[in-house]
Amino acid sequence: MPNFDLAAYLDRVGYRGPVAPTLEVLRALHRLHPAAIAFENLDPFLGRPVELDIESLHRKIVEGGRGGYCFEQNLLIMEALGAIGFTVSGLGARVLWRQPDDAITPRGHMLLRIELDGRIWVADVGFGGLTQTAPLLLEPGLEQQTPHETFRIVEDGDDFRLQGKVGGEWRTTYRFDLQRQYLVDYAVTNYFLSTSPASHFTSSVVAARALPERRLALRNNRLSIHHRDGRTEREEFFGPEELADALIGKLGLVIPDRPAFLSKARETLFQSS
Repeated sequence: MPNFDLAAYLDRVGYRGPVAPTLEVLRALHRLHPAAIAFENLDPFLGRPVELDIESLHRKIVEGGRGGYCFEQNLLIMEALGAIGFTVSGLGARVLWRQPDDAITPRGHMLLRIELDGRIWVADVGFGGLTQTAPLLLEPGLEQQTPHETFRIVEDGDDFRLQGKVGGEWRTTYRFDLQRQYLVDYAVTNYFLSTSPASHFTSSVVAARALPERRLALRNNRLSIHHRDGRTEREEFFGPEELADALIGKLGLVIPDRPAFLSKARETLFQSS
């Protein structure tokens, strides 16, 4: 983006420190971004297009106070990191969450490769309820503590598997390699995820935020609140108005068309209401 408004992005995520391509700045932005900008799929759910050009992302997320899913989140922070002076590029991943580690899934997720001081880091601010809150050094087997969970990267032939420690067990989130991906590579998958009836993003509501002391993860009308001390609270919402109020009040979302959301939620999530 020729005139990317870096200052507006930094204000959106609440960053007030120095602006330089250092590990400290990278860690700070990676922590602040998923706390300030919610993971959400309201546009696909409402049948609205998901545009990946940086002008649209800036208008939606930075100016409009919205969130987005992996492509939107990581393309936005990639632009910001590039504007600061980081050497950053996009990668692709095959999601394995809640699937066997040897499952063959589409390359349907985006993460980032950052080269800094002769080492490679991977970053990802768009994996929903288990979004990383710190960049990870690409050093297989190294257990790396983030402000929330501990993660590690495991070699898998020519690929790598990213794993998070959840409930005392290592769970694989996705498999990735280091082949560079471009906007055109993400566009095809983005179109499927945002328009196909087979995509869970068009038929369910998904939202998440990684706040300093807890994670919020919503799927349809159920919200899980995972505290850093290991406690989990769960809430259930019993109608579209209650769900909409929770998205706004608890997850900090902006609903782009509340009447349309209420109608779609009533039709798909609360059919007996």
